Amino acid sequence: MQIKDYIDSNKERFLDELYDLLRIESVSADPKFKDSVDRAADYLVDQFNKLNLDAVEKIKTAGHPIVYAEKIIDKSFPTILVYGHYDVQPADPYELWDSPPFEPVIKNEKIYARGSCDDKGQMFMHLKAYEVLKKLDKVNFNIKFMIEGEEECGSDNLEKFVSENKIKLSSDVIVISDTSIINNETPSITVGLRGLSYMEVELTGPNRDLHSGTYGGAVNNPINELCKIISSLKNPDGTINIPGFYDNVSDHSAESREKINSAPFDISHFRSHIEIGEEYGEQGFSTTERIGIRPTLDVNGIWGGYTGEGSKTVLPSKAFAKISMRLVPNQNSKDITKLFSDHLKSICSISCSIKVTEHHGGEPVVVDTNTKGYKAAFDAFKTVWNKEPIPTYDGGSIPIVSHFKKELGRDSILMGFGLDEDAIHSPNESFGLYNFYMGIETITSFYQNFSKK
Repeated sequence: MQIKDYIDSNKERFLDELYDLLRIESVSADPKFKDSVDRAADYLVDQFNKLNLDAVEKIKTAGHPIVYAEKIIDKSFPTILVYGHYDVQPADPYELWDSPPFEPVIKNEKIYARGSCDDKGQMFMHLKAYEVLKKLDKVNFNIKFMIEGEEECGSDNLEKFVSENKIKLSSDVIVISDTSIINNETPSITVGLRGLSYMEVELTGPNRDLHSGTYGGAVNNPINELCKIISSLKNPDGTINIPGFYDNVSDHSAESREKINSAPFDISHFRSHIEIGEEYGEQGFSTTERIGIRPTLDVNGIWGGYTGEGSKTVLPSKAFAKISMRLVPNQNSKDITKLFSDHLKSICSISCSIKVTEHHGGEPVVVDTNTKGYKAAFDAFKTVWNKEPIPTYDGGSIPIVSHFKKELGRDSILMGFGLDEDAIHSPNESFGLYNFYMGIETITSFYQNFSKK
């Protein structure tokens, strides 16, 4: 039996098994879902045992568990380390979902559920790809799986685990499916990821909420002050107004920028599928460049005062915001975090006190394309999709990738199969059936390519 024939004959079972995982509410950031996150880890343990992998472990951490499994057939064979995550983003606001986020449904040839693309669906493709090759007696490589439960809240405990288990995790290549392709007609491989500095800001004015008539005009409103601070962080031309922010940003050559902009990009589709009138960003750069190779600063949430039904005329005691900065090569998340914190403290009015907290961060990544791993991925796409994949820079962040490079000395091959329209982190997240099955086939091809002498 051929690989594609095996996949075709098992499509429904593969989908049913993925559904079982998608139904588990493994939201890592919210403590109320702790038991559900644990159940998702148990599900993976069961799946690895069914694949007859060895050393299957549910490893306790200070947070959520890491699931590890391996099959070492022959120490002379190349070893592939697969990384993924089984945790998901919160599904809020639930009312904006067309169907319950943890009850997967098929519509328009897509799987709709939280985690369908990010990252349960994509991670699960690797389990099925291994199963395909195992059943067809085509496994001539060693494999290690390390699937974590905290990627969506920083991967802090995984970083510690990696640093303490370098021998256990030793491999010849690391492969991750947690990114996207340009579209289903244009396959691509991610060669760059932005880093991240994710912050929370808390401003305090008076020691309690005050009557806005009795005190209004005489006491600074921390919401007003926070809005003033936030509005000062961006210039009219879209640049970020924090001293030193751009000091280490590398400029791309004209040739490099031309190559980046040569990737197919439909600006009309970009506007229409998210329903905006026009794109917005740093002047002097294309939308593709703004997403892939330029740093950003965005407010992810802002709150304070009274937001319930009806009116309550208060001058609030506190105001809050969550702010993320995406970083590019040569920027360091710790340095940017300090620049951000120092700047906000320096511009906040003495009428309010300010507290700046770092939640998590990660470093930007550029993948070496002159490696056996990258060539194996390139050839896999070329074989399965009948087109050469285009190298692209992804605007997102996978903080553990830079840590892998530092601690394990390996670049990660970023073989993603999602689409921008899959709405990851948003209501109605989806993952195409075509992408799921093509992903499995492409990954099997990658495994085979990499295992060739």
